[in-house]
Amino acid sequence: MADEKKPAAKAAAKPAAKAAPKAAAKPKAAPKPKVARAPKEIKEVTRGQRKSRQGYVVSDKMDKTIVVLLEDRKKHPLYGKVMRVSKKVKAHDELNSAGIGDLVVIDETRPIAATKNWRLVEILEKAK
Repeated sequence: MADEKKPAAKAAAKPAAKAAPKAAAKPKAAPKPKVARAPKEIKEVTRGQRKSRQGYVVSDKMDKTIVVLLEDRKKHPLYGKVMRVSKKVKAHDELNSAGIGDLVVIDETRPIAATKNWRLVEILEKAK
């Protein structure tokens, strides 16, 4: 019985929470009438400068895709030696016109595939 009285005593000891008075509801403003406006001038959208690189085709085995070797020269931060750094990127070749060994120009573009976001612009020199 003592156990039954304790929870009741605790409940009785806590004062009942007072309900907060509700704030007076503000009247809603009438909606503004819609006014016909003159059409805005259509501006020509220009994209930012896109990267354009030059490199050699090292693979053309995929359909409409070439692998281009891009070479860059980078100075070592501590020792100052100039090193050749190369990177292979996949580029979109719509006409399958580039072959292995060709010197090509590629531009950066929207992602065409998971790893392909360059496109072939022109072939500067065909391989011999």
